[in-house]
Amino acid sequence: MNGKTDVKRDNESRILAAIRAIPRGQIAGYGEVARRAGLPGRARLVARVLRGNTDPALPWHRVLRSDGRIAMAVDSPGYLEQTQRLRAEGLMVVDGRVKGVRASPSREDVLDEQVWGMPD
Repeated sequence: MNGKTDVKRDNESRILAAIRAIPRGQIAGYGEVARRAGLPGRARLVARVLRGNTDPALPWHRVLRSDGRIAMAVDSPGYLEQTQRLRAEGLMVVDGRVKGVRASPSREDVLDEQVWGMPD
């Protein structure tokens, strides 16, 4: 195997582990998942890994945009499934935005909240 393939698989494994670590009833943004995986600034890589995921047990529905919105097109099958899964975990979804508890915030998120206030 070559080094590039090894790095790609390692990054994917780290991202999947970070997603699996999001507790039931909590959410995290794509960027937060990337930071937790040790890949800051790689939010798009998180989206690519999710798009290629084949593990039905992965709690993919807990990963949202940084503003708490579902990233899929409104009324698409994926959007409807994500909404249903989030509501089944007790989260409130209003107009495609989740009002819920974020997974334990990172230092960066805590600093942002101290400077800018709590997100909506």
